[in-house]
Amino acid sequence: MNLFRSEEHITRWLAGRDRGQSIGIAKLSELAHAWWGDRVSPTWQPHTREQNQEILARLELTDAFWQLA
Repeated sequence: MNLFRSEEHITRWLAGRDRGQSIGIAKLSELAHAWWGDRVSPTWQPHTREQNQEILARLELTDAFWQLA
């Protein structure tokens, strides 16, 4: 993971290489809370692939990059 100040900063850093996926810091925070927020619960159970895919869909992260294998 790399953090950038702007789209222009990403473009400069890529220097002509293909661009992967990027999300803003607010969306990253939403994802972190949804993905890891229940880990301290005494009744915690690992998420299934389907549950994780639902988290991504709920956060509108639906491009091919976000499809779990």
